Amino acid sequence: MKFSKPFKSYGQKNFDGPQIYKGFWRKFDQSKNFPEIAGKNLKMYFDFDTEENEAVEVKLAISPVSQANALENMEKETGNMSFDQIKAKAQENWNKELNKIVIKGSETEKTNFYTAMYHTFISPTTYMDVNGEYKGLDQNIHKAEGFTNYTTFSIWDTYRALHPFFNIIQPKRNNDMVQSMMAHYNQFSMKMLPIWSHYANDNWCMSGYHSVSVVADAVIKGNYSGDPKEVLKACIATANKRDYEGIGYYIDMGYIPAEKNGTSVSNTLEYAYDDWAIAQLAKHLGETEVYREFIKRSENWKNNFDPKAGFMRPRLTDGSFKKDFDVLSTHGQGFIEGNSWNYSFFVPQNPDGLIQIMGGKKKFASKLDELFTMHLPDEFFADTEDITREGIIGGYVHGNEPAHHVAYFYNWAGQPWKTQAQIRRILEMQYKATPDGLGGNDDAGQMSAWYILSSLGFYPVAPGSEDYAIGSPAIDHAVLNLENGKTFEIEAINQSPESVYVEKILLNGKEIKNFTLKHSDIMNGGKLSFYMSSKAKK
Repeated sequence: MKFSKPFKSYGQKNFDGPQIYKGFWRKFDQSKNFPEIAGKNLKMYFDFDTEENEAVEVKLAISPVSQANALENMEKETGNMSFDQIKAKAQENWNKELNKIVIKGSETEKTNFYTAMYHTFISPTTYMDVNGEYKGLDQNIHKAEGFTNYTTFSIWDTYRALHPFFNIIQPKRNNDMVQSMMAHYNQFSMKMLPIWSHYANDNWCMSGYHSVSVVADAVIKGNYSGDPKEVLKACIATANKRDYEGIGYYIDMGYIPAEKNGTSVSNTLEYAYDDWAIAQLAKHLGETEVYREFIKRSENWKNNFDPKAGFMRPRLTDGSFKKDFDVLSTHGQGFIEGNSWNYSFFVPQNPDGLIQIMGGKKKFASKLDELFTMHLPDEFFADTEDITREGIIGGYVHGNEPAHHVAYFYNWAGQPWKTQAQIRRILEMQYKATPDGLGGNDDAGQMSAWYILSSLGFYPVAPGSEDYAIGSPAIDHAVLNLENGKTFEIEAINQSPESVYVEKILLNGKEIKNFTLKHSDIMNGGKLSFYMSSKAKK
């Protein structure tokens, strides 16, 4: 802590509560002008000689390493800059990032869009000092060489859209994040990629090993500067950690028995997607045997599908399905933060296979219709986490992430106009330019990344693929200013609140008919034109 002028005196009181033994520090009066101050709950005062209305500026700096580094951070990052100068510099930095996408639209649309961009750039957070030092997972001091070290990886949320968004708009920063995940792996006694990286720890929150999705997506899209084979090695080690969250059962039996794990079904489904991501990385690197192993594992989702019920369902060790089963309940049914209605569609890596097992395109689309139009009883909200009725459309829970890709599944079912209508409905209902404008907590930027990509007209249904599913843009016009110096322009012709349907899509003048955009199409620069209509084109 540094003040803009000297203080005359100071003091402190420790509010830690009763201490069993204070040692011989009691020989001193520690409350006034005492040079050693420590505690978990301190209050301090400082006395100054000031003129009337004189302001005293206070700077604070932190470090994960040492007091010396905290002081160095303060001096090098702020020097003699005043509060107003630091504020102006922060605004300049934010404006630079926010101008990476320049949109045209209504004032409400702009407020929503740039609020969402701000949210997406808050985390992950830089975790190192100006000299590159940081505390690692082994609790030793490390130095980041050639990259910025990051933490706050809420990966269960952010692998879906936030990191894919970074791969378009902030690829260099996302490369640093992958480097940070590899540093986490290399320093960690468990030899696993992060599950939920939280400073020099992993707090193990949520399920899956979704960092494999993040790193695979970055490598496949050309956004990783390190050795990709080391990345694959780390992915395999993480996916084969048999004593973590039922992975041993998953490998041996193809599913996790309900008696062995409270989130057996969602874990199996999420592992299957992650294994698909590892398979795509292996394929990209020409590792055929690894590809075969993990592409086979990625089909394990089928083992939790009950064809009689038509839903994903907990399965017991003897192979039978659990009898007391409620498709709407979020408790005791084998799912984390969700129910079977939402998780039964969690096969982003193989929509065609899911459609086939659910009875074909017509039945599948009807099931999606039911999800978006059903009415949930009040008791559902009494017994669920995080979500109120405002965060739900029918039975589709947008306020939690497992079904974030589901509205795009109509494309695979042969009814893309329903994807278009639902996307615009979600954008309008779940994102408002008000203090309570999000239909759920932002989850470290995932909710906002969904908004940005969907309002631009496309979404990464399965990160680890170059493909984006096309939806319905909500903006009138956007220019993406890419780090490679190129620009990608998006225009929505005949745009209006009623014109939610896409009549025609042109990429650089050529029509797209399969409702799929490739990552390279964006990064090569060019123009994507949506011709909008108030009538569905079936």
